[in-house]
Parts: sequence; C-alpha cells; structure tokens
Amino acid sequence: MLSRIAESLFWIGRYIERSDGTARILDVHLQLLLEDPWIEEDAACRALLSVMGSAAPDDTELTRADVLAILAIDRQHPASIAYSLGAARENARRAREIVSTELWEVLNTTRARMPRRVASDKVHEFFAWVRERAALAVGIIESATSRDEAWSFFTLGRSLERADMTARLLATHSLTEASGPSWTTILRSCGAYEAYLRTYRGVPSARNAAEFLLLDRLFPRSILFSVMRAEECLRELEPRSSHRSATSDGALRLLGQIRSELEYRPVSETLDDLPRYMDEVQSAMTAASEAVRHRYFPTNAAPSWVGESS
Repeated sequence: MLSRIAESLFWIGRYIERSDGTARILDVHLQLLLEDPWIEEDAACRALLSVMGSAAPDDTELTRADVLAILAIDRQHPASIAYSLGAARENARRAREIVSTELWEVLNTTRARMPRRVASDKVHEFFAWVRERAALAVGIIESATSRDEAWSFFTLGRSLERADMTARLLATHSLTEASGPSWTTILRSCGAYEAYLRTYRGVPSARNAAEFLLLDRLFPRSILFSVMRAEECLRELEPRSSHRSATSDGALRLLGQIRSELEYRPVSETLDDLPRYMDEVQSAMTAASEAVRHRYFPTNAAPSWVGESS
C-alpha cells in the first residue's frame, strides 16, 4: 500500500474518533455549566479548553457559547469538531481509490451539513448528530471492509485517538466534582454507564469507575482495550519475518510500556494524581503516533493537536 494512502486511512480513523470524543466531552460539560449555577463559568471554560489542548484568550471572560464556538463549529481550529470532520473528508478524498463509495458519501455529506451556528437550545441535538455520523462512518468500515492493511491503519488511528480521548475525559474529573456524582457524569459521557452497571452492579465509586475506564478488557472505550487493539493492528502490519524476534517497532514498544504501567500500577495510586497520569497516557499516544508516522508515512508531516510538537 502507498504510504500516502495508509496515512490518509490512519487519519480518517483518528479524525472520526476525535469528532466523536470531543462531542461527548462537550455535551456533558456544557450541560453541567447550564444546569449548575454555582460553577464559575469562566474558570470552568478555561479548564475545559486546557484539557482539550486549546489555548484560551486572556483578555476576555469565557462563556459556554465561547467554548461551543471554539471546540465545536470553528472550521479553522485544529481541536474543533468541524475541523475534524472536514479533515476526515479531505483525507478520504486523497485516498479515494481505496475509500468505499459509502464511506465517502457519509463523510462528504457530514462535512456539507456541518452547521456554522448552533442555537443554544439545539446544542444537545447537535452533539447527538455528530455521534451518529461518526458511528455511521465507523459502522461502514467495520461491516464492509476486508481485514487487510486498509482496515488495520484505520483501526490503528481510531484506537490511538480513542485512548487519548478517554484520557482527556478522565482528566476532566476535577471539573465535575462540584456538581455531584462526577463519576456517573463521566461514565455517561462516554457511553459506559450501563456497561459499568452490568459489570459492577452498583452505584459508581471512584475506584470502580476509574478501574472500568482505565483497565476493563471488554469495554471498547477503556484505555487498556484501545491500547491493546492498537498493538494488535501494529502486529498485523509488521512483516511476518519479524514476529520471531523482539520488536523493533517504536510505536509497539511505547504501547507495550504504557499497557504494562496501566496493568500493574494500583488504581488507588492512579486516582491520587489522575490528571498527571492521564497526561502520561496522552503523551504516550502522541509519541506512538509520531513513531507510526516515521515508520509508515516518512514523507509528510502529521496533523496534530494544538500544542503538540511537530
């Protein structure tokens, strides 16, 4: 497969997952800002922008509408939903000879229907629409794509981005503490609440909820599940001859290290300094993405979150 095609598929997966994850995080936290009059809106908005890797302007007081404009509908901001959906469509155009007609039509239509403004009473509906479009695109890939290199690169990008987005979501825990049952909020925001109840059969506790989102091997949005799926994709992409010896793949080595830390570090220790450990996960995903670029896409610069080193 040509490196430019592989790179486009990798970033289609990342951008689709990024739009979905950003929509989930914003949906929950913007709703909290609307419902809880005791939250200091400017501080909460700045903290949310920081978690999402976006710099906040210093000279104005930020509101819920500002966050929506920056992280949802700004087509030029690299961390926004609109930018991610546009970038996914552009990468699909570049890989048009590989991308199926169904996937192209979904991404093209989604980009064309992306609104430039969202009314305050339609915010939840907008985020639900983004999640549905992302799910439709992923469903097409999962149901109608051969499990070949194309699927592996797409799923690799998706898995790295999903681990990163779940880490960002867990890093927002401190933003929800003043609003009651914060772990219930976080579980709901990534669609994990009902799966959690089936697993633990009780009201979410800090330890159990964190353990579920960090370490559950069966839940697709847990960080461990995403890291393991990324490792599987990289092993499929490695030459068969290399399977008999220690890995020389930098990305696979980085993912193995972060997986080992997740598996063997006590959950209580992670909870004591959750934002720092989630920063470590995000840094590992960025480094793994860079290692993938150097190995498989050596000719082009990779897109990145705001604030990441190039």
